[in-house]
Formats: sequence, structure tokens, C-alpha cells
Amino acid sequence: MAVSSGPPPYPGEVLVQPVAGDEVGFFTDSSICIGCKACEVACKQWNNVPVDDIRYLNSSYDNTGELSANSWRHVSFFEQKRDGGVAWLMNSDVCKHCKHAACLDVCPTGAIFRTEFDTVVVQADVCNGCGYCIPACPFGVLTRREGVVDQPAETHVAQKCTMCYDRLKGGDEPACAQACPTKSIQFGPLPALRERAQRRLDVLHQEGVDSARLYLADQSDNEIGGAGAFFLLLDEPAKYRYPERPITPTKRLGGMWLAAAAAAAVALAGVGAAAASGRR
Repeated sequence: MAVSSGPPPYPGEVLVQPVAGDEVGFFTDSSICIGCKACEVACKQWNNVPVDDIRYLNSSYDNTGELSANSWRHVSFFEQKRDGGVAWLMNSDVCKHCKHAACLDVCPTGAIFRTEFDTVVVQADVCNGCGYCIPACPFGVLTRREGVVDQPAETHVAQKCTMCYDRLKGGDEPACAQACPTKSIQFGPLPALRERAQRRLDVLHQEGVDSARLYLADQSDNEIGGAGAFFLLLDEPAKYRYPERPITPTKRLGGMWLAAAAAAAVALAGVGAAAASGRR
């Protein structure tokens, strides 16, 4: 199966469907996102993700607000004043599937695991709802699902994008990528996606869009080991509410445990020495 990227600015380009063992991911080109939210709807329909309380948030046309257990894709709208008018920065956000995933590091039950496609997935039937993964995520992706009457088995369970793991195993691309009408969301082998993203960035720079940049395409702008979902942005990451240089909170966890163990050993030695001295 081949996944064609469709209309301009990617005419005629084709990505070969990945197989197990390939490093796969998303490339989201925000320069051609039209804010239609087809990705949000497709994600909810395929993955049976509950519909949140859709309401006006007094924040442009954004009505989901952020990624959560009930919003695995989030189309953001950011208004900017330009040349006497208003311009929109639109982008479809998703879990980054970090290569060094802090959520996976802290999960005590093994509910979060890395798949054969190098993606990060939460197993709802193994999650105990402890919530350790929630503060561990440097992007604030994870939350617990609460109060969904028709899905009681998933109440209090952490949930996020699985990159449609079931579809990947069946040889299909994720629902959001398939539904995107402009191919702002593209799925495939990460090395090929990175090459395509760089070509697109070069074109935008040649057209005078100097503010365009890639985010999380490699390890140069982050300390999460790279990501399985990266973006072409038209402004600084902070304008999209992304951290400028995300860091895996557990990166130094091993050293911290060693330091704590060493400190404990010194303390015990001191207690032992004091006890021995008192017996003389």
C-alpha cells in the first residue's frame, strides 16, 4: 500500500506504507492547515474518543482548548495582528511520541509501552489511574478520562494518541492523516518525512517566509531524544504554546537515584559510627 500526499504543495510525492520495525511518525505542515478539524472528528470516530463539552472558549475558533484524554488531536487557532489586519496561525497538535518518553519512564504498571513502530501507547486495561505520567509529559498531553458514563472501564484512566496503533498493524495510515484534506498532516517513515519537510521549508524560505521553521524534526531544539511527531511552524514555538526547548523530566533520573543512594549510604554510615561511639 502507498500513501499519496495529494494536492499541492506536495504534488505527486508518495510515501511507502511503513511496516513493523520502521520508525514512523507524523509531519504536520501548519502552513497549509485550514483549521477544518477533520482530523479531530476522524480521530474521535475511529478511536471512540468521547466528545468533550464543546463550547465557545472566547479564544478565536478554538473549541477544544488543549490536548486531553478526550481530545487526542487539537486544532489550535492563534490570531496575530499583521499589516493592519488579522492573521491566523493554525496547527493540528498531537502527542509527540517522544523518543525518550518520560511518561513511559514513570509508569509503574507497564501500561505505557513502545510499539514495534517506535510509537508510545497507553493500554487502558493496564492503567491504574495513578497519574504519574501526567506531570511527567513536557507538553501537557496526558490527562485522565473522567465522567464518561458509556465508557466506565476507562474512567480515571490516562489516555492519549496511539497513532492509530490498530490501523498501523492492519497496514493503514492513522485516521487523522487520511482525513486531512490538504495533507497538512502526513504519516510515514520518519527519515522520508524529514527530507520532505526540509524541502518544504526551503521553498517557504525562498518565497520570503523567513519565520518558517521545523520543530522537533531532530534533536537540535529539544532534550527528549527527538520526536515521532514534528511540525513546520510559521513562527516561534512559543507562539503556538510549545516549549522552546522541551526537556524530558526523567532525563537525569538515574543520576538522581544514584545520588540519593549515596547520600543514604553516607547517612547510614554516620548513624552506625555514632552508635558504635556511644557504646564505648
